[in-house]
Amino acid sequence: MPISQPEIITHIPIFSGQADAPSTVNRLSSTILAALAAAATYTCMYAFRKPFTAATFEGIVYAGINYKVWLVVAQVLGYMASKFYGIRFISELKSAGRFRSIILLIGFAWLSLLGFALVPAPWNIVFMFLNGVPLGLIWGIVFSYLEGRRTTEVLGVALSSTFIFASGFVKSVGSWVMVDCNQSAFWMPFVTGALFIVPLTGAAWLLNRTPPPDRFDLEARSERRPMTKAERRAFLQKFLLGILLLVAAYLLLTVLRDLRDNFAAEMWKELGYGGQPAIFTKTELPATLVILVGMSLLVFVKNNHKALLFNHLSILLGMVLVFASTLLFSQNLLSAPLWAMLNGIGLYLAYVPFNCLIFERLIAAYRQPGNIGFIMYVADAVGYLGSVAVLLLKEFLDVHVTWSRFLVGANLWASVLGVVLVGASVGYFLRKKTIANQ
Repeated sequence: MPISQPEIITHIPIFSGQADAPSTVNRLSSTILAALAAAATYTCMYAFRKPFTAATFEGIVYAGINYKVWLVVAQVLGYMASKFYGIRFISELKSAGRFRSIILLIGFAWLSLLGFALVPAPWNIVFMFLNGVPLGLIWGIVFSYLEGRRTTEVLGVALSSTFIFASGFVKSVGSWVMVDCNQSAFWMPFVTGALFIVPLTGAAWLLNRTPPPDRFDLEARSERRPMTKAERRAFLQKFLLGILLLVAAYLLLTVLRDLRDNFAAEMWKELGYGGQPAIFTKTELPATLVILVGMSLLVFVKNNHKALLFNHLSILLGMVLVFASTLLFSQNLLSAPLWAMLNGIGLYLAYVPFNCLIFERLIAAYRQPGNIGFIMYVADAVGYLGSVAVLLLKEFLDVHVTWSRFLVGANLWASVLGVVLVGASVGYFLRKKTIANQ
């Protein structure tokens, strides 16, 4: 007979204590453990998703399209499909069986990488699609342990910081597997995943021991629970214009992040930094630290409406930094590594609030019943749809431009349009608050 969540918690001394009056030490230790477990779990997930992008697969073309573009599109299509499915799956997710789901989903993704290694190209492209399908559900499962708490900002930022660090880290590991371990680009993703199986299991096991929100969390934020179809529809109708503006801005950021993540190897090679595995981690680590410290400060903003506004301002600041750093780089006023670092800080100042913080405070500010997973998966599904569309348009329109130049243009245009969309969203929610107070 499975052990219930409260019974599990009492077996972990660091999570013990009075539910009605948790001590500062217990709260701090629980927060640190939950943050580390969530970040470690999601970092390990990246080892099954992103390592293949460290390879360039140079010179391989099918149907006039670069083989790596086929792989990226296939995986993103699978990832996008799971996001659309996750709108319902994650919004209706219950606490029982989450650990098992994480292990089974990532296990399937790892076996898909084995198929990718064994089956010759181009037929192995289908395995990259299968690899993406289960991985798109991991974020929603992991974040379901963290939302609806007074410390959700700290926990969410710890989880979101893995978007920045983990992508560069696992690409560095993937490059090391190819260069120092003499593995081919086709076997490298599976071998890299194998290195993270044990850490993943341990981190997910610890995450599953995280206690649920206490009554003080419920008072400060709101109750988080599975949503029915009618509740999902009512949520969208209540905030329709604001959600449309935010999702459109998130689409632009998702396109920028995916281009940066998936074609960083090509960009660094074009800019003269090829063959340096550490460049991925060195340029992403500063952004990780800035975001981890800066965004965590929102935990001290108790007023949910003010915190919702501050999240908007963070997104605007990030987009301005993306524009300014890219403009300076295009004028040869910044070096490539410095541009990548500043661009990364700006991109994730804008991107991270979308992945938990802004929707966390939206639900809390209006005491809306439900969970973040629903609206986050709506945004993700649209975002990845846009990412696939941009990749396909670049290839089928036969745009002859280097990846570094393409990234520069995409950053400039997306940041300007993003400022307009988020500025309009600020106006919408300020008006919404004024009407609510009348």
